[in-house]
Amino acid sequence: MDFIEVQQQFMDYIRDPRLPLPEGIEPRRMKIYRELFFNNIAGFVSSAFPVLKSVYQDDQWQALVQQFFVSHDCKTPIFVEIAGEFLAFLQHEYQMTEDDPVFMLQLAHYEWLELCVAVAPDTPTAQLINITELSQHRLCLAACARVAQYAFDVQHISIDYQPIKPTPQAHFFCVFRELTDEVAFLQLTPLSAQVLAYIEQMSYSQQSVTVDAIIIWLSEHYPQMLSKTLLSGCLPLLQQLAQKGIIISSLDTE
Repeated sequence: MDFIEVQQQFMDYIRDPRLPLPEGIEPRRMKIYRELFFNNIAGFVSSAFPVLKSVYQDDQWQALVQQFFVSHDCKTPIFVEIAGEFLAFLQHEYQMTEDDPVFMLQLAHYEWLELCVAVAPDTPTAQLINITELSQHRLCLAACARVAQYAFDVQHISIDYQPIKPTPQAHFFCVFRELTDEVAFLQLTPLSAQVLAYIEQMSYSQQSVTVDAIIIWLSEHYPQMLSKTLLSGCLPLLQQLAQKGIIISSLDTE
């Protein structure tokens, strides 16, 4: 057996101890290697999803992380991105059981967004907007802000509160990092979420929008409303978002 085969066998056993033990390696040493690797992954997943972990029994959570460790092929070696890999595993590979809460995926996404926002790049001071000059800027969503919609009131889930069905109305949030570097959650109305999601969509496509362009876009969706009515309702929202650093001035020159 050549070195590459030995190395592969070594890695396979670390992921799944039910496989044959690599030749020439003492079981006690192999157990230590495996525990080191697994405990690192388990520790990071647990710290990234503390609320989700809290609604499981310890052995159930351990089994869930173990399944992720064994079956998921991580695409990144960066530890801070393991949370995204765990979320992808839950969304696309894991088959939910009766032991899993119905809100599992939405709560996991909510906690993952918090981590994404926490480690996102800082907003350059030059991109922060004086709200009195809002109409003079091309706007985009800050890298440290995300918009999300959930069928469960994920912000309230805890050991003591675990809903068994979605709420009658959807919940809209902006998860963002404040200028003090604290992660915060802003609950949005459906209309404000729609406006912010539009800015987010334009930001992801490397475009930016002006206040006037947002009002034109809203007029297309709400033709029964006058533009000045939309502006009077939308402008305070945009000013609030700019003041919090959620929307910023774009660096493009269009």
